[in-house]
Amino acid sequence: MSENTCPKCLNPLVWQAHYHCLPCNIEYQKRALCPDCGSEMEKLQACGAANYFCPRCNELKSKSRIRFDFIPID
Repeated sequence: MSENTCPKCLNPLVWQAHYHCLPCNIEYQKRALCPDCGSEMEKLQACGAANYFCPRCNELKSKSRIRFDFIPID
């Protein structure tokens, strides 16, 4: 099962400059959420490695604990 699924119909999302659900015809933005406080995290990329920083907790978080959600783009 694809990790990027439509929250409305659970079909796989395709990448077309944004995540797109073909059956629903909705475009989504993928957000990373802090596993501890729930705020949106910043993705830091350097030298091929990606890390996630929570501005509210003021610390780096493990990639394995990050929660992702999809919000519709207006």
